[in-house]
Amino acid sequence: MRPILWAALAVLLNLLSPFAAIAADGGLREALRRAAPSADPAVIGLALEATQCAVQHGLPSSQRLAVIDYSRPSTEPRLWVFDLPSHQLLYQELVAHGRNSGENQARSFSNADGSLESSIGLFRTLDPYNGHNGYSLRMEGLEPGINDHALQRALVIHGASYVSYSAARSQGRIGRSWGCPAVPLAVAPRLIDTLKGGQYVFAYYPDRHWLSSSPYLHCSGEELAGAP
Repeated sequence: MRPILWAALAVLLNLLSPFAAIAADGGLREALRRAAPSADPAVIGLALEATQCAVQHGLPSSQRLAVIDYSRPSTEPRLWVFDLPSHQLLYQELVAHGRNSGENQARSFSNADGSLESSIGLFRTLDPYNGHNGYSLRMEGLEPGINDHALQRALVIHGASYVSYSAARSQGRIGRSWGCPAVPLAVAPRLIDTLKGGQYVFAYYPDRHWLSSSPYLHCSGEELAGAP
C-alpha cells in the first residue's frame, strides 16, 4: 500500500501547486504583486484566496490566472493575466464592461440574462470557439446567484475594435459590451489561447454583498457543496 499512498500524495501536491505557496508564506501573492505593480495587491490577494478555495474543494488547479479589477475606469488597463508557476505577468490590457454596468466607470453588475451588465466573482474557462464575435472563450461562473448564469448569458472573452486607447481618447471611455469582458482585437487570439481549458478568471468590484457572502472568499465546504 505504501507506494500507492506516496503516488496519491504526489498527485495531491501537484493539484495544489502553485497555490500551496499562498498557505506557506504569501510568497505567490508577493511575487505577483512585483510582477504587476500597477495592480491592487489586495485584489490579487482576493483572487488567489478564491482560486485556492476552489482547488481545496475539488476543482482542478490551473497554470494561469486572470484578474479583472472593475473598480478602475475603462480607460485604464484593468486586466492582468499571470503565469502562476513562473510568477510572470503575461498580459496587462484594457477590458470592456457591459453597457448597462456604467459609462467609463462600472457601477452595477448582474447575473440576469438580458441585463447587458457584467458579472463579478470567480469563473473557470472552458474551450474556445468561433462565433458572432470571432474567436471567443466560454467561461463558467462558479458563484451561485452571482455569476452562475454566465454560460447561458454567453459571457465570453472576445476581441473587439471598440476596446482601444484611441476609443478612450475620443469618447472618454472605451466601448461597452453586452456583458462580456471584451479585449483588444490585436491580443485576443493569443490571450484566449493562454486562458483556455480550465484556467481561472477573477472579476473584482467592491460590492458589499458579494464580498461578505462569496463562498470562495469565505471558504466553506458546506457552502460550496452546491457550486458548479
